[in-house]
Amino acid sequence: MTLSLYIARRFLKTFLTVFAGFFVVLYLIDMIEQIRAFARNDVSLTELAELALLNTPASVYRILPLVTILASVALFIALARSSELVVIRAAGRSALAALMAPIVAALLIGAVAVSALNPIVAATTKRYEALSSRYRSGEASTVSVTREGLWLRQGGADGQVVINAQRSNPDGTQLERVVFLSFDAAGAPETRWDARSAILKNGAWDLSQVKRWRFGPGTNPERDAETLAGISLPSDLTPERIRDSFAKPASISVWDLPGFIQALERAGFSSRRHAVWLQMELALPLLLAAMVMVGAGFTMRHARSGKTGTMVLLAIAAGFAIFFLRNFAQVLGENGQIPVMIAAWTPPVAAVLLALSLLLHLEDG
Repeated sequence: MTLSLYIARRFLKTFLTVFAGFFVVLYLIDMIEQIRAFARNDVSLTELAELALLNTPASVYRILPLVTILASVALFIALARSSELVVIRAAGRSALAALMAPIVAALLIGAVAVSALNPIVAATTKRYEALSSRYRSGEASTVSVTREGLWLRQGGADGQVVINAQRSNPDGTQLERVVFLSFDAAGAPETRWDARSAILKNGAWDLSQVKRWRFGPGTNPERDAETLAGISLPSDLTPERIRDSFAKPASISVWDLPGFIQALERAGFSSRRHAVWLQMELALPLLLAAMVMVGAGFTMRHARSGKTGTMVLLAIAAGFAIFFLRNFAQVLGENGQIPVMIAAWTPPVAAVLLALSLLLHLEDG
């Protein structure tokens, strides 16, 4: 038990050191990128530093598997050079038994990352997107999906238009049972349109079977209401902007994703991308454990055996291969080429089995 705690503590210390190093490097890189991206905007250095700080957690979170394999390689190289691996073997511990402590530690890191770090990353990502959009254009067109249906907002110099629809096609350009509510620059409501349907065509919404109410001093909205067969409302929205405005899976907490997926399905949108992301987040602890096993399979050997540099390169290459295989499976899952569960769980399971076979071969040797 004492030996397991010692190895787990060493692994956690190494992991935190590598994590902190990547965080600092990625923050500096992101800071340079923010300065380049907002060079033509009136944004202060303090605001750019805030943007970089908000964007860095998402970048580090995405490469947690690579951080884990680097920590695993560093740990077992250090244990080999100090001959501690020889002592562990002499004490009667097999390679698999010695690996249990860092594997359990990786599983715990994955669980903490999914349950605690994921909501933090979601919050910082959402804040970063809101601030960057405001710094670029001052106003942003946004989309959200709730139990009440689909909500869109299009901005302009004269005010805002809020759109609510009960149903929509997959790209958000055809809405059913839709309400348009316009506000002036001061935020006061001006006009409301209730329509049976709305179709986005050539920079305008074409509404059919419309009832219009006007608001303002000295008006009676219901008395002056008009019923129209159709009307066209200008819009700066495009199908691409609507799709891009949907909340990215990474900007939604894993605790809120199931409800968001249900809301998407009720609104008529595909929830496959978010479902794949949710399952991949749930599979993250297993993936981190697989990375520890892969790193150990290549470097858990005596330092005098030679070819240490080659083994380190092979371990890192194997980690990158698993990382890109996971991303490739994610793309296939989001496009509907393979089922969601296979896209999320096959890469970590395959990595565990391959690493286990390598460790068993090492143990027999």
